[in-house]
Amino acid sequence: MSRQMVRPGGRSARVQASVHTAVRELEAEVGRDALTVPLVAQRAGVTPSTIYRRWGDLTELLSDVAVERLRPDTAPKDHGALASDLAAWAEQFLDEMASPAGRAYIRDALLGDPDGTNAGQCSAYAADQVDLILARATERGDDIPEVETVIDRVVAPLMYRILFRPAGLDAAYARGLVAGLLGQGGR
Repeated sequence: MSRQMVRPGGRSARVQASVHTAVRELEAEVGRDALTVPLVAQRAGVTPSTIYRRWGDLTELLSDVAVERLRPDTAPKDHGALASDLAAWAEQFLDEMASPAGRAYIRDALLGDPDGTNAGQCSAYAADQVDLILARATERGDDIPEVETVIDRVVAPLMYRILFRPAGLDAAYARGLVAGLLGQGGR
């Protein structure tokens, strides 16, 4: 009998990883609408009661998976100047969130989120990315806006447009928000 080294919370982390993987695989194979807790449990190698106990229901499970999928997997690129860093990040944010998959993840993240925890986590992802960009600009000696100002003047209008007014939403709009924030004209 072999023993594996398990970090604290190891079983819980393994269950979460296997269930998340099962959801992603099944979404690709059968589509989101065909997902059921028993189907996910079977694929993940856990009992349905494990999923119900941890997530409550399918909506909350899909919400948890969506929040994880919305987590950025890389730091924002350094283009050497605050304006270009923020503009490139805003364009990438728009591309990812406005894509069909991004919109589905946003919807799922919010649907299974009665207390706002997931929305707060998604907001924290964006704020962390902005904070990295601003920290680099500070190191270069640039004058920088506050993180919350960037959230209010760039991220919030992008999210509103992505969710409610997507027509005509493009990279130029994202760049214009950044230019307006930094006092460089724009829309």
